[in-house]
Amino acid sequence: MSYLTLPGCKCLLRNLSPRVVHYPRPRAFGSGHWTSLLEKDHPVIRTISNGDMHLENKDIRLASAMLEVELHQTSALSVPTCPDPGRPLTVKPTASNYELGQADPCIPHAGEAAGKSPCVPEHAEFGSFLMKGRTHSPLSQFSSSLKDLSFKEDTPLLWNSPQKKRSQFMPVHHPEFIATEDSWESGLTVWEQKCMLGKEVADLSALASSEKGDLAGGVHLRAQVSKLGCCVRWMKITGLFVFVVLCSILFSLYPDQGKLWQLLAVSPLENYSVTLSGRADSIILQLDLAGALMPGGPSGSGKEEHVMVVVTQTDAVGNRWRRPQQVTHNWTVPLNPRSEHVVVSRTFEIVSREAVSISIQASLQQTRLVPLLLAHQFLGASVEAQVASAVAILTGVYTLIIFEIVHRTLAAMLGALAALAALAVVGDRPSLTHVVEWIDFETLALLFGMMILVAIFSETGFFDYCAVKAYQLSRGRVWAMIIMLCLMAAILSAFLDNVTTMLLFTPVTIRLCEVLNLDPRQVLIAEVIFTNIGGAATAIGDPPNVIIVSNQELRKMGLDFAGFTAHMFLGICLVLLVSFPLLRLLYWNKKLYNKEPSEIVELKHEIHVWRLTAQRISPASREETAVRGLLLEKVLALEHLLAQRLHTFHRQISQEDKNWETNIQELQRKHRISDRSLLVKCLTVLGFVISMFFLNSFVPGIHLDLGWIAILGAIWLLILADIHDFEIILHRVEWATLLFFAALFVLMEALTHLHLVEYVGEQTALLIKMVPEDQRFAAAIVLIVWVSALASSLIDNIPFTATMIPVLLNLSQDPEISLPALPLMYALALGACLGGNGTLIGASANVVCAGIAEQHGYGFSFMEFFRLGFPMMLMSCTIGMCYLLIAHVVVGWN
Repeated sequence: MSYLTLPGCKCLLRNLSPRVVHYPRPRAFGSGHWTSLLEKDHPVIRTISNGDMHLENKDIRLASAMLEVELHQTSALSVPTCPDPGRPLTVKPTASNYELGQADPCIPHAGEAAGKSPCVPEHAEFGSFLMKGRTHSPLSQFSSSLKDLSFKEDTPLLWNSPQKKRSQFMPVHHPEFIATEDSWESGLTVWEQKCMLGKEVADLSALASSEKGDLAGGVHLRAQVSKLGCCVRWMKITGLFVFVVLCSILFSLYPDQGKLWQLLAVSPLENYSVTLSGRADSIILQLDLAGALMPGGPSGSGKEEHVMVVVTQTDAVGNRWRRPQQVTHNWTVPLNPRSEHVVVSRTFEIVSREAVSISIQASLQQTRLVPLLLAHQFLGASVEAQVASAVAILTGVYTLIIFEIVHRTLAAMLGALAALAALAVVGDRPSLTHVVEWIDFETLALLFGMMILVAIFSETGFFDYCAVKAYQLSRGRVWAMIIMLCLMAAILSAFLDNVTTMLLFTPVTIRLCEVLNLDPRQVLIAEVIFTNIGGAATAIGDPPNVIIVSNQELRKMGLDFAGFTAHMFLGICLVLLVSFPLLRLLYWNKKLYNKEPSEIVELKHEIHVWRLTAQRISPASREETAVRGLLLEKVLALEHLLAQRLHTFHRQISQEDKNWETNIQELQRKHRISDRSLLVKCLTVLGFVISMFFLNSFVPGIHLDLGWIAILGAIWLLILADIHDFEIILHRVEWATLLFFAALFVLMEALTHLHLVEYVGEQTALLIKMVPEDQRFAAAIVLIVWVSALASSLIDNIPFTATMIPVLLNLSQDPEISLPALPLMYALALGACLGGNGTLIGASANVVCAGIAEQHGYGFSFMEFFRLGFPMMLMSCTIGMCYLLIAHVVVGWN
């Protein structure tokens, strides 16, 4: 490029088609007036910080090639001087093309130091100086880069001198500059080139006009999209509100159908009989029986003690030639003297409006009385209709969660409300006390107590210390560290509850990923998947296993802790061997490192924390409002700083840390134990709590559930830590997660009352009976594994397991089928435990991990978990199914 300094002004003529042009700020206008004029007429011009005007337009291309053609014909040139040394040259940007007969303005170079630019005498040859140091550009190259924006000589916007002074500025290619000895042919050539350039400029002007039309169309499209998004939002709010109002009205129209329990006693010598009057709007009759019962069918030998319930009804008379027929249903319920109060239910179809008679008789080995409680209820919908409504409700809840229409906690609450409204319409509306009894408070107490323990534990810096140690053991290799964390989570969850395992592992993992600039979401999903896999290895690792081992009927068949663990542990080891390579394959194209540098990631997280803190302050007083305003100002300042860093700072992060040895020392200095005395107290209490978790499963003398142990440990640590500001600890509790579990318990129990789980079990049993006898055992294992896995992915595996155990016991005790019961239980345990990896709400550990990660600013969605969890569930269930088929069908390990 060439620099030309004229008296009083500096000009830059560039051959490389500059995109940015700087102008000195005129002295005649004020800053505000100047900026307003520029923004009004020429939005491509903006003011920059150094006092110059900045003109940005990607379409600007100076017609330097045309100047080169004209100036090349010049042999001698006299350059006019600027009339005012302190006044800049003037230009006029317009929407039309460059006018080929007018001047190209003198443009100062922004980076040129004052007083150091090369100067030319006033009467020097302008052409020779201009061509010195320049590179000649072909005309075609200029034509391809020329755009439609032009500069004219007289500019009412940018000039600051009178019209008489502006007349002294002459065009660079003015006819007076051309020497008289130039030939006529050369002038004709120049004229032809000008014509060609003019045509090219006209074409580019039309193209620019079309681009402006496209820009206007894009603005219109964005406005339409914004309007459509607003309409969708209002449609969502309106639809959900109408749905909630409708469910509330339906729930309020029907009264609570409180069950009237009737105390009775039966013996081999005395029966109990009652006659119920029929109802016109009733379709099925539900009988509830409570007492020392066993929730399963008879064994088939006929020697055990049981109670027989006989329901009889007279069929409606269709015509005078048809005699009334008696429809009889038999229901056999085994007795269990060790149990105190067990409630069993069954429904019977009502065939007419005639009265229904119920008879109860006992089959005992000794003559004695058996006390029982009996309740009946007429329902206005068939089992198929109730199951259909339950499926519709469950589908709606998953739709809300998958597409993130509302928060998952609100989705569970809406599903629970819909299920309660469906029960009210059917005629089985529960009371508030009954609904509260559906909530598993032991699980909520366990979560609450462990959350308080972890909240106090995090104040010691122990999680940071563990993160650095894990990084040191992995020697800077990310995948070695991830495999190590997953393996530790799987082993620990085999002996602890997987919810407790994730409560301990999630804060450590998040801090470790923050130190290494990893994405915590991917690592947390991998950990929770292996936690669910490891929990299936032992009898105490997952709630379905505990339910199976605790069943008294299965214990009589020889199922104990050691035998169950031996069968399950071997299969889970095979699943783990295949899961690690599959996990690496699923993460093959995923970027585990954050795309932005660690400084930007930490700044984003800091903005999230400040905003969350501001939102939690309720503007109840003037001081709190002022503090909230200060926090919001802090958020705005940090967001401005983040925008600057994102704009100016870009750094490529390597896939593996090569300097891990040098980084270890720096990390150890930054992340140390902050409070050693509090750490000792926390380790003592946490060690006691974990020890009690183990002893609770083996020592029968400890009458404390897991929830009580966690609550007592939290109270102990609150006393030892001397916590005064209790609200800070309560802010660390995942209240949204606790409320989600409470709503989920109500939803699943309501779906159970709508006979969804019972229907799934009955249909599974029918499918097994349809298989030929020689293939029935293998088909039963395959069906139970996959039905349990898919059902546990959609609904809670605890009620499903409790419902499937009596169904499988009936299958094993049916003389027509005669399948071994224990392999069916192993298939149920594998499917129920491994199926929790299918969806985000398939297992309690998934929800707990997602809640803690969301509180730290790293929440992951339903689909993010589904993309990794569902393939892992399919693979693990396939390996477990093959293991069961080989061990129990081929080898015969029964």
